[in-house]
Amino acid sequence: MALLEVNAVTKSFGGLVAVKAVSFAVEAGEILGVIGPNGAGKTTLFGVISGFLPPSEGEVFFGGARATGLSPHQLVNRGLVRSFQIVQTFADMTALDVVTTAALVRRPMRAAIDYAADVLGRVGLSGKEHMVPAALSLQDKKLLELAKCVATEPRLILLDEVMAGLTLAETELPLAVIRELNRQGVAIVMVEHVMPVVMRAAQRIVVIDFGSKIAEGAPQEIVENRSVIDAYFGDQLDA
Repeated sequence: MALLEVNAVTKSFGGLVAVKAVSFAVEAGEILGVIGPNGAGKTTLFGVISGFLPPSEGEVFFGGARATGLSPHQLVNRGLVRSFQIVQTFADMTALDVVTTAALVRRPMRAAIDYAADVLGRVGLSGKEHMVPAALSLQDKKLLELAKCVATEPRLILLDEVMAGLTLAETELPLAVIRELNRQGVAIVMVEHVMPVVMRAAQRIVVIDFGSKIAEGAPQEIVENRSVIDAYFGDQLDA
C-alpha cells in the first residue's frame, strides 16, 4: 500500500472547480513532482491533502488510514507536514525559536531545542540560529521553512514552491537538503515551477492543468508528452 493515496479529490469554491477528480499515490521514500501552470490548482490540492481545506469530493489516505477530515495538526502527528509558498514565521522569534516550536510536536522542550539546533545545521543555517526571519536572505527563509518541516520528524513533506524566487545557483543547497532527507527515507511531494530542479529531483511527475491531472510518469516521459508541452512547458526546458 502506498504511503499517500489521493483518490478522485475535487475541491470547489462556489461555482469554481479548483481541483477536479485528481488521483495519484506516493510510495514511501519517493520524490514526486507536481507541476502545472499558475492557477492550475496545485496549492489547493496541497491544502486538501494537508487538512487545511476539506475536499468537496474524494478521499485522502495516509499510512493506510483515512486522512480526510483530519486537522493539520493531527496529520503532522501522523507524519504528514507541508510548507507554504509564502514563508510563514513568527516575526519576533529567532530561527531557533521557530524550529523549536515545530520540534515540540514530538519532543519535550530541552530536547526540542537541541534537535532544532541540529536541524538548522543540517539545512545550512548554522550560525544563524539567533537571527529573526526578517533578517534572513530569501534563500535562508526558504531553508527555514524547510527546517520547520524537518523538525516535526515527518514521513512525508509537501513542499509548495520552496525554490520560488531563487536563482538556479541558490537552488543547489535546498535541493541537496531534499535529496538527503529522501535518502533518509522521507517521502517528498514538491510543487515547483523551477523545472530543472524538478527534472533532477523527482522520480515521477504529475501534471495538473485547469484542476485536472493531464499526465503522470517519469521525467523523460513528461517532457516528451505533447499535451504537457502545449499546456505548460513552452521554452522552459531549454533553460
